[in-house]
Amino acid sequence: MHQQLFCKVVTNILGRKTAFFTSVLAIAIFGMACTPTRESSSATQPNTAQSPASTNSQAGEEQGTITMAVIPWQVSAEQEKKLQPLADYLSKALKRPFKFEITKDYTTAVDFLVTGKVDLAYLGPSSYIEAHLRDPKIEPLVSPINQETKRPWYTSVIIVSRNSRIKTLQDLKGKRFAFVSKLSTSGFVAPMAYFQQIGINPERDFAKVVFSGSHDKSKQALVNGEVDAIADDRRSYTEQVKEKKIDSTKYTIIWESVPLPSVPLAASSKVSVELKDALKKALIDAPVNLVDPSGSIGVGYTLVQDGDYDIVRELQKRVSSK
Repeated sequence: MHQQLFCKVVTNILGRKTAFFTSVLAIAIFGMACTPTRESSSATQPNTAQSPASTNSQAGEEQGTITMAVIPWQVSAEQEKKLQPLADYLSKALKRPFKFEITKDYTTAVDFLVTGKVDLAYLGPSSYIEAHLRDPKIEPLVSPINQETKRPWYTSVIIVSRNSRIKTLQDLKGKRFAFVSKLSTSGFVAPMAYFQQIGINPERDFAKVVFSGSHDKSKQALVNGEVDAIADDRRSYTEQVKEKKIDSTKYTIIWESVPLPSVPLAASSKVSVELKDALKKALIDAPVNLVDPSGSIGVGYTLVQDGDYDIVRELQKRVSSK
């Protein structure tokens, strides 16, 4: 199984170089947007080493329900409905019951993963890093391939109303702004790092700063006129435009970040090597029309490793150092 999984990843994600993220990081540090021409992330063979004691301890849990925490992108009821086909697929592929748990916020998802209340969590890069800091045995397994770019990365954007007088980031001064969460990469870390680079201090320069708690709530605040601009995940924005929940003729993107490594599906330290390997294979073999845990239609998954998220660690350092 391991050899087939490795070959499939190499075939589908040919030519990925971890050096790419290093180059992207250099661009990010100098605040320049870019569009890469090749994929990144790490295709590594699953580790099959396991002790007899570990094997024995897992025997009693072989048929237990696998639970994955998911950070809130959309209204929970809608997100759960969208995720049911993926839960059904994974239940069949793993021959075990599988369910998603939509958490109320990013912090709760991290807490659940670190304390072992869930087996898996679908976390943003920044929230994954927070979880890994608290428990270094937490491991990223796979991340989704972006439907638009066909690459394992995404971008942060800043969105404003077309009717506003906001044309540049400097025009945001004196305006009301919504971030998502301090644990959101696209909804806080990436735009905040760039704000600091160009001399904008949101707490000082903006009339109001709010943390909405989810990408959908940020967009709704913009639509309702509660804020003048928001930080968002471009993929999340694009999905809502496609679903006609947002009229793209009324809103525009005034800034876009450098590519960011895609959201990882991470396993808690209690998950066995066998289950990790089975999950990797099941997700890489998953039909392309299934939604990913964010509720977006996916085009597949790719293997990732901890080092793929170093670019986000560097952005976090820039934010925390100010």
